Amino acid sequence: MSSTVITFGELMLRLGSPGFERLLQSPMLCATFGGGEANVAVSLAQFGLDSHYVTRLPSNAIGDAAVRALRAEGVSTDFIVRGGSRMGVYFTETGASQRASTVLYDRANSAISEIPPDAVDWDRVMTNAGWFHVTGITPALGEKAAAATVAAVAAAGRGDVRVSVDLNYRKKLWTQPQAQAIMRPLMRDVDVVIANEEDLQCVLGIEVEGADVTSGALDVNAYREAAERVSRELGPSVVAITLRESLSASDNGWTAVLWDGQTLHQSQRYAVRLVDRIGGGDSFAAGLIYGLMTGRSYDKALGFAVAASALKQTIPGDFNRLSVAEVDALAGGDASGRVQR
Repeated sequence: MSSTVITFGELMLRLGSPGFERLLQSPMLCATFGGGEANVAVSLAQFGLDSHYVTRLPSNAIGDAAVRALRAEGVSTDFIVRGGSRMGVYFTETGASQRASTVLYDRANSAISEIPPDAVDWDRVMTNAGWFHVTGITPALGEKAAAATVAAVAAAGRGDVRVSVDLNYRKKLWTQPQAQAIMRPLMRDVDVVIANEEDLQCVLGIEVEGADVTSGALDVNAYREAAERVSRELGPSVVAITLRESLSASDNGWTAVLWDGQTLHQSQRYAVRLVDRIGGGDSFAAGLIYGLMTGRSYDKALGFAVAASALKQTIPGDFNRLSVAEVDALAGGDASGRVQR
């Protein structure tokens, strides 16, 4: 398989309050960039793959800075389209203990939500690619972004490129019927689906019966049945489901399962002291893509993905700045946190 990965989505300007302050508690915000598919692209570049990101950014100083930020992380920006009037913005406030984290979006009429149908030559983009990744956030941005997503997946199919989709349901962007109308038909051209329980229910209309993320208990049979339904009814051969136990805003349990069409694999569970949970799911997707692209078994690829995402949630910002060796050390059982010499 080619080591070239293509991701497509919205890159946003992230404005966060310092440390654990409330938003604008002090007149200061830290500016960085992030977004689901961009986060995946950065992780894969850090892992040494040929990572390309496709989006649409305005031709202004903020758009220029966003491109530089991606290039600094080793991501190829050759397929980025310039146009539109603004980038989406989101504001973050990091929670602690019993105070939940907060995210506020200002992304209406962003450049990518108004992407013209002929802005990207998808067949050219997919030439020599081995993998294409997108999330359910991108088609939720509007009709034009949805059409671009469908066109990209179709081009990947024509080019014999493997496709993964992280369902990532966002109720502030679209309703469950809207999500299912777009995403269920798309699944016939998808190889790997990544989701949590809410995503499966809201985006695909498939429930994990009896799931309770507060109990800490994992009903393996319920997850197997849900994953089997996704494959049987919609087509994807691989279904990965993450499970986050929200013990508090500071402490989470983190694990996942993967259905490969015959066997349900279950990962190790990590107790994570959160620094920044944003991008945790994206780093899981990147870890899984890396593991599968480099020929690891489903069990090993799942272990790598969960370890990568557990580590990412200890790093501020959207981007996952970890090496393969660091992830493998944790996946191999080194959870000591000792100084690396």
